[in-house]
Amino acid sequence: MTQKYEIPKAISLTDRAAERIKHIMSRAETPKIGVRLGVKNGGCAGMEYTMDYADARDPLDEVVEDKGVMILIEPKAVLFLLGTEMDYEEGVMSSGFIFNNPNQTDACGCGESVTIVPANAR
Repeated sequence: MTQKYEIPKAISLTDRAAERIKHIMSRAETPKIGVRLGVKNGGCAGMEYTMDYADARDPLDEVVEDKGVMILIEPKAVLFLLGTEMDYEEGVMSSGFIFNNPNQTDACGCGESVTIVPANAR
């Protein structure tokens, strides 16, 4: 008998994050299929999250659909984002998306960059 294993999503969204993404996408000048997430080298802690509209799916993208939102994750970012929950917070002085990432080991004081280790390196 063959066992079936459920592969966990690379990323999940809170209700607030999903609603905010839907709102932002509804205001785009041209229709978009989803949001593309990635990571890049930068900042004082070493890495920064990237987020942009997605016009098309790249064959190597990891595709996650959660709460009616399509998230396309760049191939090099998948191991850095495994298990991450994306949230959205609004405050008096600032608002934005928050990444609750179990692979994050440090962050700079200003919160603009993070230190992330690949999921299989732990």
